[in-house]
Amino acid sequence: MGEAAREAVDLAAGKSRADLDSNRLLSLALLRLLEVLGEAARRVPADVQELHRNIRWAEVIGMRNQLIHGYDQVDHDIVWAVIAEDLPSLVAALERIIGECA
Repeated sequence: MGEAAREAVDLAAGKSRADLDSNRLLSLALLRLLEVLGEAARRVPADVQELHRNIRWAEVIGMRNQLIHGYDQVDHDIVWAVIAEDLPSLVAALERIIGECA
């Protein structure tokens, strides 16, 4: 999860919402990273999710499901908001969790 989230944040750095529409490779890469992030979240055991309730597991997984199954109805405004506003704090939370386990 951490790698996919961090890579999406890094890839979006210095870019704007308009770039998501104009740069097909950027769009495809970011969507794929969100799919991977959601799939990784889905595989986190329920007891671990319960220990870390500050992470919005259902939303992360739901985003993946929407991207995979509703690929023809993807709202790029929502995608950009997630990447720009939500992923940096998710990366920080995941890094804290990994640090606790080390």
